[in-house]
Amino acid sequence: MILLIALAAFCATLLGGLFALRFKDKLHLILGFSAGAVVGVAFFDLLPEAIDLGQQFYPVNVVTTVAAIGFALYLILDRWFFFHCHEAGEEHSHGRGQLGAGSLSLHSFLDGVAIGLAFQVSVVVGAIVAAAVLTHDFSDGINTVNLILKNQGARRQAFKWLLADAAAPVLGVISTFFFTLPQNVLSLVLALFCGFFLYIGASDLLPESHHGHPTVWTTVATLLGLAVLYTAVTLAGL
Repeated sequence: MILLIALAAFCATLLGGLFALRFKDKLHLILGFSAGAVVGVAFFDLLPEAIDLGQQFYPVNVVTTVAAIGFALYLILDRWFFFHCHEAGEEHSHGRGQLGAGSLSLHSFLDGVAIGLAFQVSVVVGAIVAAAVLTHDFSDGINTVNLILKNQGARRQAFKWLLADAAAPVLGVISTFFFTLPQNVLSLVLALFCGFFLYIGASDLLPESHHGHPTVWTTVATLLGLAVLYTAVTLAGL
């Protein structure tokens, strides 16, 4: 099952990139929904699961602090890479696109690791995390292509980076076949990924969904993403 999900992650990323190549101006609703789904999985699944797994090892504030650290770490990495590339100027825009696409590919690898680790908790948790990651991988494919094309890259080069980004979550999932984490460590790892997902949804996907578009329907799409994830987590827990 987990290998099928890894294959689905590959396909979701690839389809997102192909969608970006063909329908560049029709992405805001999908990105809005993805933002809601990713934030929803952080609040409704990852954080409660991290608290539940870690309750016999840590007080709740330790787990939530690790989630905040995850948010801050992703913020620092994001600002460090893209701010400094921007400051380098237009003559380095091509390299900026390559660096951006490479960092997205690394992030996609971590998405695959998140799926594999979630399945170490349970099939239900793994399936919910996988669903959120799949919607996010679609937007990752979009962003990978856009980063290359907006920074003077060719369509062929954009497609090559898209393939690398699509393969990354598969490799991430496979890597978790070779190690398991004890419950106390897994609790903190899930909390860390909670922080990552909160940053990605709130600071990356959501602003991009509103960029150049009316906010009414993108807001509806985001709320729908939250509602869908809440419903999925609730039904899975019954």
